[in-house]
Amino acid sequence: MELEPFPSRVLNIFRELGRDRLDLHALFEAGGNVPVQRVKVLAAVEKLIHAALLEAQGGDFYGLTEEGKKAISD
Repeated sequence: MELEPFPSRVLNIFRELGRDRLDLHALFEAGGNVPVQRVKVLAAVEKLIHAALLEAQGGDFYGLTEEGKKAISD
């Protein structure tokens, strides 16, 4: 699956950290400390959920779906 660069960058945070589940704070690292970039992270998370690569897991946590795990292992 071809992803836009920023959603791909957010998804790669899971691979870099070696985790299947992360909180929003960790995902904000994809955007750095720039507030405008954090909005991009939120939009990317939404796109990844709609692409069935991430799923909301309560609170501020998001986890990789089986498809998401496949996507980061390619």
